[in-house]
Amino acid sequence: MADLRTEGVEFPANGETGRGYLALPAGDEPFPGVIVAQEWWGLDEHIKDVARRFAAAGFVALAPDLYHGTVTKEPGEAQKLMMSLNMGEAVKELVKATDYLASRPEVAGRGIGAIGFCMGGGLALNLACESSRIRAAAPFYGVNPTPIDKVSKLNGPLLAIYAENDAFAGEPVRRELEQALEASNIDHEIVVYPGAQHAFFNDTRPEVYDREAAVDAWHRALSHFRRHL
Repeated sequence: MADLRTEGVEFPANGETGRGYLALPAGDEPFPGVIVAQEWWGLDEHIKDVARRFAAAGFVALAPDLYHGTVTKEPGEAQKLMMSLNMGEAVKELVKATDYLASRPEVAGRGIGAIGFCMGGGLALNLACESSRIRAAAPFYGVNPTPIDKVSKLNGPLLAIYAENDAFAGEPVRRELEQALEASNIDHEIVVYPGAQHAFFNDTRPEVYDREAAVDAWHRALSHFRRHL
């Protein structure tokens, strides 16, 4: 990843200044764009690494900083940060981040992709329901929008990734989402990894990381975005 470019960026959001971490591929050609929504820890090094992985794969990736500078490794503090986050305002901030990403001269294609993990998985799905610029989404083990019939507003196919052993986004969440997608005739694929735990994609957390599932999920997400962006 030595030839990648990364930078901190700013964009207008909710009457204030939104900030994020931008990773760009080497080269001058326009590339498809992807929004990367953070876990409840904040815009940490793992999420930045995911953005860099996308850049290495030929995408311009923007990870907005929804906690505005706060990052933690403590579950208790992370829960407090998530509970104090106004989710409606966070989605609006992601919409503005998407508009900003779409305006970058390095970005071109049929639309922007959205991916997120845990809290960010739910936010990425909500973003895809709210922004017509999002033409493909790949939320990882996130909660569903409220009300669930918001998924009828999706403007592209959905790849939803889950772990079998997940109290946060378990079987009822998956079933509700699948039923709503089918009712709205939304192109979708739901993948559940047997034996995997919530947050299995996060390779900085050895207690839950599942390499086999994470590698497969990553390839699926890349393929999903390459086909539709």
